[in-house]
Amino acid sequence: MDTDPSDSTSLLDFDQTRVLGCLLEKEMTVPDTYPLTLNSLITACNQSTNRDPITDFDETTVLHALEHLRMRQWVFMLSQAGARVPKYRHNCEAKWPDLERPERALLCVMMLRGAQTPGELRLRTERMHTFADVESVEAALERLMHRHDGPLVKCLPAGGGRRVATYQHLLSGEVADLPAASFRAERHAEMIVPPEPSWKDEVERQLAELRQEIRDLKSQLGIAEDGA
Repeated sequence: MDTDPSDSTSLLDFDQTRVLGCLLEKEMTVPDTYPLTLNSLITACNQSTNRDPITDFDETTVLHALEHLRMRQWVFMLSQAGARVPKYRHNCEAKWPDLERPERALLCVMMLRGAQTPGELRLRTERMHTFADVESVEAALERLMHRHDGPLVKCLPAGGGRRVATYQHLLSGEVADLPAASFRAERHAEMIVPPEPSWKDEVERQLAELRQEIRDLKSQLGIAEDGA
């Protein structure tokens, strides 16, 4: 594997991490529309749900990130016969051939939302992989932190503005500490494991995700939004 976090030439910047994370996410959540066109990938990067921070990437930004990812074989462009536009897919299977779906889901959510607690990760990976409990999340995080080819995740213990321990990916380099603003969710935590959401909150969350997927599909199919 050529992604040793200690090697600065292998590190990903924020834009590249967002693009790669979106490709990972869409492969697991909407496989029927994967690989992604450029327009679909831009839409995925700028989603208002499941993203922190929310971005406003333009075509140039995404193409620039894709070019760097392609040069380092993180991403491939597919030009299919009869297709009007090329599509893009990640190459994470080759980079991490032994990474199982639970670990991929956790890494993906950290790439898209930054440092999070095990309880938050359990909730936010639900559509990619269902963890039975927080302990199973922690076990998968341990595997990511103690890989034979180098850690992909680091635990950030409580302190320095964090009320509880959080976990952060290392694809962009070693994490000594992060600004308190990156942990606004943790500042409101009352316990290490956040409470399960109410049925109303959970339904509203799932509806928001479904609406976003419909918008993504309309974008891919060239269908204008209602009222457009």
